[in-house]
Amino acid sequence: MAYISLRSNRVEGSVPDLSSACRSLEFLDLASNSFSGSLPFGLLQLRNLSFFNASENRFRGAIPDSRSCGDQLSIFDVSMNQLSGEISSGIANCRNLRVLNLGFNMLNGSIPAEIANIKMLSVLALANNSIQGTIPVELGGLELLQSLDLHNLQLVGEVPEILSNCRFLLELDLSGNRLQGQIPRNLYNMTYLKLLDLHNNQLSGDIPSTLGQLSRLQYLDLSENYLNGSIPPELGNLTLLTHFNVSFNNLGGEIPSIPVIQQFGPSAFTHNPGLCGSPLNTRCRAAAGASKSGRLLSVSAIVAIVAAAAILTGVCVISVMNIRARRRRRDEEVLVLESTQPASSESNLIIGKLVLFSKSLPSKYEDWEAGTKALLDKECLIGAGSIGTVYRTSFEGGISIAVKKLETLGRIRNQDEFEQEIGRLGNLHHPNLVAFQGYYWSSSIQLILSQFVPNGNVHQHLHEQSYSGSSTGSIRSELHWGRRFRIALGTARALAYLHHDCKPQVLHLNIKATNILLDEAFEPKLSDYGLGKLLPMLGNYAFTKFHTAVGYVAPELASQGLSLRYGDKCDVYSFGIVLLELVTGRKPVESPAVTEVVVLRDYVRDLLEKGSASDCFDRSLRGFSENELIQVMKLGLICTSEAPSRRPSMAEIVQVLESIKPNSESS
Repeated sequence: MAYISLRSNRVEGSVPDLSSACRSLEFLDLASNSFSGSLPFGLLQLRNLSFFNASENRFRGAIPDSRSCGDQLSIFDVSMNQLSGEISSGIANCRNLRVLNLGFNMLNGSIPAEIANIKMLSVLALANNSIQGTIPVELGGLELLQSLDLHNLQLVGEVPEILSNCRFLLELDLSGNRLQGQIPRNLYNMTYLKLLDLHNNQLSGDIPSTLGQLSRLQYLDLSENYLNGSIPPELGNLTLLTHFNVSFNNLGGEIPSIPVIQQFGPSAFTHNPGLCGSPLNTRCRAAAGASKSGRLLSVSAIVAIVAAAAILTGVCVISVMNIRARRRRRDEEVLVLESTQPASSESNLIIGKLVLFSKSLPSKYEDWEAGTKALLDKECLIGAGSIGTVYRTSFEGGISIAVKKLETLGRIRNQDEFEQEIGRLGNLHHPNLVAFQGYYWSSSIQLILSQFVPNGNVHQHLHEQSYSGSSTGSIRSELHWGRRFRIALGTARALAYLHHDCKPQVLHLNIKATNILLDEAFEPKLSDYGLGKLLPMLGNYAFTKFHTAVGYVAPELASQGLSLRYGDKCDVYSFGIVLLELVTGRKPVESPAVTEVVVLRDYVRDLLEKGSASDCFDRSLRGFSENELIQVMKLGLICTSEAPSRRPSMAEIVQVLESIKPNSESS
């Protein structure tokens, strides 16, 4: 057997020794289950194993012995478990590793300098462990490194200047440690850097003006340190910034009046006693010795000033009126419940800020205190994915909502940023989108409240014959062609709305059959849209981690290239796979035999080229229009073109599907 994937099930128990029974194993994915015990003995000795992912389980004990690591191992991800002990220097024997993710465990000891011997390494993630010591200077020798994530450890010492040798680095996260000294002046050598997070350390000195040379930087967080001096105006060159924070430092002087910096509002600059100017409400003192004399203004200058003042007054009046109107509208639509009661293990989960977008939800705090107890009951768990678990919470009167408890997004630290993004998603309305109904924020937990859709998801209806989510009989027989087509068209319309009608554009980046929910009438409701914006790291591996379903991810996301090539055409690719799934009834990747792996896109293309298109169809669709099935199947293949430029837009896809619709109304 070469391929085993048990991802996102509810499998429990331990994993047996694989060293003798699975010698030909190449791909093993156990992620997002409830496995316990030790990681499989002899795992790293499998000579053909290239991919191993056991993240989001309950594995304990040490990392398997790596002294005789297989030559083919490329991906090793055991993050979000309960592993303990030290990281052995023998991990360097896995010399062909590209991704090493040991984050969110209970590992201790120090970072082995021998990791620097893994010359092919592109992702090193050790975050959220009890690892101590300093950052090994040897890591500067990892010239192909693209992501270095060491946040929330117990590291001390300085940030090694030699890290600038990692010139292809896209993401550098050293936040949540006890690092001291100055920010290295030579970080500008990392010309591809998109994320730099040094917040919550003990760094001192000024902010290097050379950071302004990182022209690709999108995320810069230097908050919660001891930095002094002024904010360099050179940071105005960072025109791609989407996150910027220098709060809680000892900075001084006037904040540069540059739109790139000013756009982040006062929260990005607060708790710097010496800072003044906009957007803070602190005036800067007039420059000493300023001349009191000046030339008399000309008549034309006076006229210009008066005219400008009149225009400014009008703009201010209109702005105030708009703000008041928006505030009245928001007050009518949003209910904020806050409590400062202490947390308890069984109740009072709502101790932070709860914001409701829907008037149909209970408005009393007592209702929520009782309702959210369901989150503590495993019986209410209805799903688990790459960014959290989903529960059904019910209230008196038959009201139910879905509550997504964000787990892998525990790194969201900025409340304003979180609330702004979820608030924006809460304003999106489309009949084929799962409606956001509110959120809950505290420093330790974030919840997203959304519409509860009762009829399961497309994956369950297509692939789980034992699924009992519907009350109307056999599951697969209910998904006749008419319903499948409406699922395709409704999902396409939802994505077209996100791509073309929303300003700014909303990308999904995690489209798969499990994220297309079905209501009582089998109308599709697309879920989890826009959540990629909450991920603090926008690199290839982070999106691959977010977009976890095998077979749906676009080639440009799956690659480990030097650029982050994500865009709306990634959504088009994933939607194309869904189209093929609806027509064929097959999963994106299947392993019908021990030594065989079938990739749906390649399977369909091969049969079409041989003139055997009907062999692709789901057997339950026999008797329906072959012409319609073939048109949808060909559209799916066009959507999954290797080159993004050859894929149509979602607006074009909707037009094509609507041209087929008149012939598809019958069941």
